Amino acid sequence: MHLLAIGTRKGLWLATSEDRKSWSLSGPHHAMTEVYAIAIDARRDRPKLLVGTSSSHFGPTVVTSDDLGATWDEPDHAPIAFPEDASLERVWQLALTPDPEVVYAGTQPSALFRSEDGGRTFSLVEGLWKHPHREQWGAGFGGQAIHTVLPDPDDPQRLTVAMSTGGVYRTFDGGASWEASNTGIKAYFLPDPYPEFGQCVHKVSRHPSRPERLFLQNHHGVYRSDDSGETWTSIADGLPADFGFAMVNHPHKPDVIYNFPLAADGDRFPPEGKCAVYRSPDAGASWEALRNGLPDGFWTAVMRDAMCTDTATPAGVYFGSRSGEVYGSADEGESWQKIAEHLPDVVCVRAAEV
Repeated sequence: MHLLAIGTRKGLWLATSEDRKSWSLSGPHHAMTEVYAIAIDARRDRPKLLVGTSSSHFGPTVVTSDDLGATWDEPDHAPIAFPEDASLERVWQLALTPDPEVVYAGTQPSALFRSEDGGRTFSLVEGLWKHPHREQWGAGFGGQAIHTVLPDPDDPQRLTVAMSTGGVYRTFDGGASWEASNTGIKAYFLPDPYPEFGQCVHKVSRHPSRPERLFLQNHHGVYRSDDSGETWTSIADGLPADFGFAMVNHPHKPDVIYNFPLAADGDRFPPEGKCAVYRSPDAGASWEALRNGLPDGFWTAVMRDAMCTDTATPAGVYFGSRSGEVYGSADEGESWQKIAEHLPDVVCVRAAEV
């Protein structure tokens, strides 16, 4: 069965399908909570959902389900909490690792937490929290947050994170120490346009079979790194705009990536209002527009975690909009169908075979 989890500003919806043509939708789960972070662990005998929710009354937490949303385990105490004078505003990212019990959470304010019990409890990664740059990290339009967490599939001691604003940081020793890794990424809004840190990175992705190659959508700028983030090169040529939020890898083909360009930071909708996912077959050397089945007059946006792929063959590609529409493609982006509409503001989508 195909599962698509849709996180919105007012709850979670779950869509299921046997053929990726007809979809059944359930929800809202956790109504009137913001759902910015979702992880689906399909490796277990019973697939596990981990969801970061944030209630205006009760605050943020992480809830789990082992029965595809029929019931939820909501902890009595906050599983993510700062040990000192700071408070958790939101969970922006939940990242699985090769070890099913180890889960990372990226948060607002910018911090990283690690769970060793499958997401029930988390501890602060103090090496990043106490980094000397932290006092100078700024806040993007959506807040100061770690929104990208990329565990290395081959080495549990290596981890890459990205934040707005601050940029890309890497650890090689399990989080004890961190280094900024932004060489080549432009921050046009700063006096030094190529600083050591301070970039407003929107999303970073990579394919597990090629962990040394990273793709990055910046606040104006699209980049690739072939050396694990040591240096970055622009791959924006061929796109109609270099602004956007989403960057997604094909699940099987490490050179194939998907991007959703927006006109500019001041015009956060597709150029000319034409809804289109752009696909590169060659790691960003060229781009093609995929819009068969997608509308014109699309004056909305797709956010950083609101586009994803599944692991089927051929691969499915999915995205949700800030106007509450969700589209899917069962043929790697060649054609699209509407899965849902009139939902609240979609901020996160995740897909899996369960």
